[in-house]
Amino acid sequence: MKVGGRDIDIRNRAKVFFPDAGLTKGDLIEYYVRIAEVMIPHIRHYPVSMLRYPDGLQGQGFYHKDTPDFYPEWIRRVTVPKREGGTLEAPVIDSAAGLVYIANQACITPHLWLSRADDLERPDRMIFDLDPPEDRGDFAVVRRAAQDLREALEEIGLSPWVMTTGSKGLHVVAPLRREHGFDTVRKFAHDLAEALVARKPDTYTIEQRKNKRAGRLFLDVLRNSYGATAVAPYAVRARPGAPVATPLDWHELGDGDLGPRNWTIENLFRRLGQKRDPWWAMMRHAHSLDKPRAKLDAMLAELD
Repeated sequence: MKVGGRDIDIRNRAKVFFPDAGLTKGDLIEYYVRIAEVMIPHIRHYPVSMLRYPDGLQGQGFYHKDTPDFYPEWIRRVTVPKREGGTLEAPVIDSAAGLVYIANQACITPHLWLSRADDLERPDRMIFDLDPPEDRGDFAVVRRAAQDLREALEEIGLSPWVMTTGSKGLHVVAPLRREHGFDTVRKFAHDLAEALVARKPDTYTIEQRKNKRAGRLFLDVLRNSYGATAVAPYAVRARPGAPVATPLDWHELGDGDLGPRNWTIENLFRRLGQKRDPWWAMMRHAHSLDKPRAKLDAMLAELD
């Protein structure tokens, strides 16, 4: 296959990757060929961790954070220092050819760092990961949590965006100017989550231990850490039916039929044929945390 002027030797197209839906490796590759124009602007600046399933969902999956030696030279790399010492060479997928190449290497799901390759210490996004409580399958509580987060983020001067994860829940994302390190961003996210818990203590929790949550939704801010990753927009998830992480408009949360896996590689393009990518201009709305920090401190003082 020739993609963006690059010749890629596609192997094992007919291998079934999603047995329940009868979808093959070839179907996965064709999806990434088609979605590249929309997806690449969201991923081209960030180190990637690849979730690979060489035998599809019926086999074992694993994360591959380092770039294998046999990858072509035109796949960009960035040297990533490890906190425990040493380095790795993470791939940066900045072209349609790169996206197709890693799909051909059985990468079903690319996960992104929250910081760009040219400044690994300063994230440009803050993420809240919202999954339904384990003892409550009702997705309405996740939709409500996203709306509450939206209101709180806008109240302190940040711009929130929302996406289905293609797995269990939603991600709420606030784009940031690259002014602060991960510790500052994670503390900010934790404090905002703490404010929501104070407002609705029977609904939300920041308790990491599952047996302490008592049916409340966990406001997960743990991805806001150096080296942590989050699923890329429009990435396919290693789940039955090949669901896709899908950016939303906020009004879509009002749809009672909305779930985390509404869109798949088979129906996603029908959606994009009817509306533009809701996140196309997201990074134009990046904010500093300085003024929001002062507003958040005032919010916490009122709740104390």
